[in-house]
Parts: sequence; structure tokens; C-alpha cells
Amino acid sequence: MLALIAGAEFFVLAATASQYGYHRDELYFLAAGQHLSWGYPDQPPFVPALARIIDSVAPGSLFALRLPSALAAAAVVVITGLLAREFGGGRGAQALAAGSMAIGAFVLGSGHLLSTSTFDLLAWTALLWLIVRTLRTDNDWLWLVTGFVAGLGLLDSNLVGFLVAAVVAGVLIAGPRRTLRTPWPWAGGFVAAVMWAPYVVWQARHGWPQLEVSRAIAAGRSGSSQPRWLFIPYQFGLISPFLAPVWIVGLVQLFRSPRLRWCRSIGWAYVVLTVVFIATGGKAYYIAGMFAVLLAVGAQPTVEWMKRNQSTLTRVAVGAAFVLSTGSAIITLPLIPVHSLHNTPVVDANYDAGETVGWPTYVREIASVYRPGEVILTSNYGEAGAVGRFGGALGLPEAFSGQTGYWYWGPPPEGADRVLAVGFDHGTLSDSFEQCDLAVRLDNHLDVDNDEQRAPVWSCSRPKQSWVDMWPRFRDT
Repeated sequence: MLALIAGAEFFVLAATASQYGYHRDELYFLAAGQHLSWGYPDQPPFVPALARIIDSVAPGSLFALRLPSALAAAAVVVITGLLAREFGGGRGAQALAAGSMAIGAFVLGSGHLLSTSTFDLLAWTALLWLIVRTLRTDNDWLWLVTGFVAGLGLLDSNLVGFLVAAVVAGVLIAGPRRTLRTPWPWAGGFVAAVMWAPYVVWQARHGWPQLEVSRAIAAGRSGSSQPRWLFIPYQFGLISPFLAPVWIVGLVQLFRSPRLRWCRSIGWAYVVLTVVFIATGGKAYYIAGMFAVLLAVGAQPTVEWMKRNQSTLTRVAVGAAFVLSTGSAIITLPLIPVHSLHNTPVVDANYDAGETVGWPTYVREIASVYRPGEVILTSNYGEAGAVGRFGGALGLPEAFSGQTGYWYWGPPPEGADRVLAVGFDHGTLSDSFEQCDLAVRLDNHLDVDNDEQRAPVWSCSRPKQSWVDMWPRFRDT
């Protein structure tokens, strides 16, 4: 049954992988993959390296680029079912937990795109399965495997470190503290630290730019940031508000059931993570990896409730919850024809959907006002990545940008005195150039209101300083 559910998940994600277009983050990952490094200001190296490998094997294939994400989402579904089995769940409970995860909004959304979130979710789910199994069986050597998986996860996302710290805090609060008195978890931690070390060294050598990025996210500067007070309400939408009772029951069981005292630390880990992410301004989805274990715990009590209440109303209620939950696919997957997208609330509900629309059109419009010899300077990594991906066929050079990793890849060459500047306000440019004239405003011709719609493109000349002196002014996290 688990294989069937996971197979359906993979099929849906693979079938929709090529719809719309690249996400701005995917364009950045492809560019970062051409500048391989142990670290970047905003992330560890795994996804850029993966993007480079895929693009080398299947150049320009959006389907191939997103295929690993579909596989990762399917693996999350399987592991969720295995977690339910660890908690004593039968086949029905395993199917309920896996099915709930499979139609979860965040799982579908992250499984559709190549992103750090996709593999972070897989890492959290796999780690929680290993931790739960280790606590249940007392096979302490599994901590070494856990450490290895944590090390892999840390090369994708620093959030894995928060999970590990939260589980340790949960064990200190609720036990079993005996675990921390053995050398095995510390040996596993050492393995993870060694694997993570190259990235940490890169961050240290570059002044810890990840902290600056985190502060910018906490200040709401990310397109998918939410106010702190929305953190908890958003939890109900990460899977489905209609299936929320299942994971809520799971959370309650972790704290109240004597049978689950051995893993009460997992419940505390969820509480600790919630408090930490609210306090630090983290995004609501940072904690999405916990839902696999919460659904797994809540699945068997839900199945038992259904057996005790074998009425038509019960069956209808559960069936309706699943049917209504599939509606999240309309928001998270590119199911609506792109020419009709502007007539729907999809982009308002799902920021990422809008960021997969219009990039080739935008680049053609940039090319229409480009003059040979100009340097292309963009205000963000999406614009720069789009020029890099689509501009070569139109005679455009690689773009420069001051945002995230692009800033580290250097300023335009000295002597470049004519610039086509994309996405900046005139005031920013007037500090750096003697003259800037509006050349065009970008239009995706689909009426989709994304971050680049109506962005100005300026033709600027006569820099007021050398590029080395001006470059820090363009830096943007």
C-alpha cells in the first residue's frame, strides 16, 4: 500500500514537472552550480551541485531538474508510513499517515520544485524515523547512521541542526536521559559535524553571511515570509486543515499516552522548535518535517476511532476530509492553464506559483533594448539567473547582480561604462551613474502579478566611481 501511495505521488509530480517554467530559485541554483563551492551566503552546497549534475546530463530539461524532488517527496510518503509502523500502527494507520502526507500542501509544493526545502523535508523525515526507531529498540549503534544522515541533511539545509538540537532538548526534558550518557549519540554528532565542517569553514571565512540572510528573513524581506503571529495558524495549512485533527491527536498522544512515554521527547522537540522559530522570525514551513511523525502517531488512534464509530457519517466525514484536502493541489501544482492564472487566487495564495511565470518573456524584453557592449546588472538573482539561462540565444552576456551568491562572483569589469540595469529604482541608480533613462518595463503579457511584473529596465552611463568602489553599494542579501 505504501508503494502504491508513493507511486501515485511521484506520478502526479512527474506529470506536472514541466508545466509553467523555472522558479527564480531554480535559476539561481543553476547559476550557483556553475560556481561550485562548499558554501554560499544563503545555503550549503548540495542543491547547486545537484543542479549542475542534472543540467550537465540533461541540459535545459525542466523535467529532469525537478525529477529528484518528485523522488524525494515519494520517499517522504514511504517513511511516514514506516513511522506509523514504529508506533504500532497497522496497515490502515500506515496508509492513513502516508496518504495524509502525500496530499499535504507543503509536500506537493516542495516536491514540484527543485529546492532546499524538498530535501530538508526528506532529511527531517528520515532522521525522525531513525531517532524513533533507535529510541524504541535501544539499538544505540543506529545513532551513527543518524549522524551520517544528519550530516547529509546539513549539506542541504542548516535547519537540520535545529531539529537535532530540539530532539536533544526534548530528551533532556522528558528522557530517556540514559541515551545521552552513552557515547553513541555523541559519536553520531561527531560524524555529522565532520561532514558539515567544510560549509562551516566557508561561512567563517566569509564573515558568516548566513546570519545576515537569516536576519533579513526575520525582518520579512523574503517573498514567502509571514508575520510571527501567523506561524501557528499556518501550521494548519501545511498538510491540510481538514486532516489537522490527525496530527493534533498525534501531538496530544505524545504528551499524554503512557504507552508513548519512551518518545515523549519528540513532542517536546515540536514545542521547542515552534518557540525558537517564532522567536527568531523563522518561516512557518521550517517545521514541516515534524508532521510526518505527528501524523504517524495520530494515525492509529484515528483508525481505532473509525472502527468504533462505523457509521455512514464517520465514513463520509473521513472521505470528505481527504477529498477536500486534494484541493491544495490546485494551489500548489501548475494545474490551471497559465493564460488563465491571473483570473484565479492561486498566485495570492501561493507566492511560488507566480515566480515560475514569465522568465523567457522578460529576457526577450531585456534583449529588445540591449545594446552591444553594455553590462547587464540586475537587482536580484532571479533576473540574473533568467538572463543566464535564456539570454545566450538572444545575444546577451551573463548578468551581474549584488544579491546573495552573485555578489561574491564579482563586479562588472573596470571600464564598463554603459549598463542595462534591471529592476532598480531610479534613486538607487542615480547615486552611481551620471545618467539613467527608462528603456522598458517588463511585462509577462499574462497579467500575472509576480515580483518582476512592471519592473523597470534602465539604460545607464558614466559610472561615478570605479566598480570596485561601487560594488558594496549593490550588495543585497
